[in-house]
Amino acid sequence: MPYTTAQLASLIGGTVIGDSSITLTGFAPAAAACPGDLTFAENDTYFERAEQSAASAVLVDSPFSSKKKALIKVPNARIGFAKAMALFFPEKQYQPGVHPSAVIAGSARIDRSAYIGPFCVIGEGVIIGANVVLQGGNYVGEGSHIGDDSRLFPNVVVYQNSQLGNRVRIHAGSVIGADGYGYVLDDGAHRKVPQVGNVVIHDDVEIGSNVTIDRGALGSTIIGRGTKIDNLVQIGHNVQIGEHSLIVAQTGVAGSTKLGDFVTLAGQVGIAGHLKIGSGVTIAAQSGIMHDIPDGQKWFGTPAQPDRKMKRQLLAMQQLPELLRRVSELERRLAQISAEEPAIPSAD
Repeated sequence: MPYTTAQLASLIGGTVIGDSSITLTGFAPAAAACPGDLTFAENDTYFERAEQSAASAVLVDSPFSSKKKALIKVPNARIGFAKAMALFFPEKQYQPGVHPSAVIAGSARIDRSAYIGPFCVIGEGVIIGANVVLQGGNYVGEGSHIGDDSRLFPNVVVYQNSQLGNRVRIHAGSVIGADGYGYVLDDGAHRKVPQVGNVVIHDDVEIGSNVTIDRGALGSTIIGRGTKIDNLVQIGHNVQIGEHSLIVAQTGVAGSTKLGDFVTLAGQVGIAGHLKIGSGVTIAAQSGIMHDIPDGQKWFGTPAQPDRKMKRQLLAMQQLPELLRRVSELERRLAQISAEEPAIPSAD
C-alpha cells in the first residue's frame, strides 16, 4: 500500500527532511528505482547514487542534505530498511481454516485462527496455537506443540514431542526432531542407541531450508530465543544453543555441545561434540573447533585457534618460501667454504 513520506517516517521511527507529502509506493535499490520508490543510503557513495536515481525519497541515518530528494532520517538505515521493507512487501496472510486434504488426529487441538494447508498430517495430542500457518505438506508428530504466530513453510517435518515457541518460522524441507546420530560398537556391528528425547525451540527463532535438528538421546536439544539458523545446517542431539545466536549455512554442531548467547558461527564451521562455546564468541568461516572457547573470543582456522595467534601463524607461513630460500643459500655457502678451506695437517 502507498504511504506519504510523513506516514512512513512515523511508522519506522524517522523524521522527514523536505517534502512530507510525497507518495511512496515501493522500495528499490538506487539503480532500479522509479518515481514513487524509496531507496536507502548508508554512506556517501550510496547517497550520491540515490540522489542521481529516479527514486522519490531516500532513507538515511547520517546528516545528509539534498535539494533533489526528500529524506527520511532514522537512527540506523539498515534497521529502517528492514522496517520499511516489511511495510511495502507484507507477508502473505492466510484465512483461518483446515484444507480438506489435511489429516488431523481426533485428540489434536487446533486454534480456530490457525491455517492448516493441503496434505498436512497432524498427530495425536498435538497443540496448534493462535494464528499458526502450516502452508502445506507438513507433518507434525504426536505430542508436539506449535506456539502462537508460528509458520511452517512447505514440507517441514516436526517429529513427535517437539516443542516450538511463539513466532517460530521454519522454512521448506527442514526436519525437526529426527533421531540423533547415536551408535555403539557391539560384537563387530553398530548397535543403535535409542533417541528418546525431544527438541525445544524457543520464541522468535527462524530456521532456514533443509536444516536438521536432532532430538536428544535423553533430554532435549534446545534452540534459544531469537536465534537465527541459516540453510543446510546440522544440529546434533542434545546440543544447546543460547539466545540470539547466528548459525550460518552449512555449519555442523556435534552432539552435546553447548553454545552461549550471541554466538556467531560463520559458514561451514564444524564444531566437535561435548564442547562449551562461550557467549559472544565469533567463529570465522570454514573453521574446525576442537576445544572449548571462553566468552567473547574470536577464533578461526582448522584446527581453530584464537584469531591473533592464527594470524601470526598464517603470516609466518607466507614467509616460509623466502626463509627456505635463504637457508638453502646459507647451506650452499657453508658447503663452498668447507670445500675451500685447506686440509689440517695430521699430527703424525
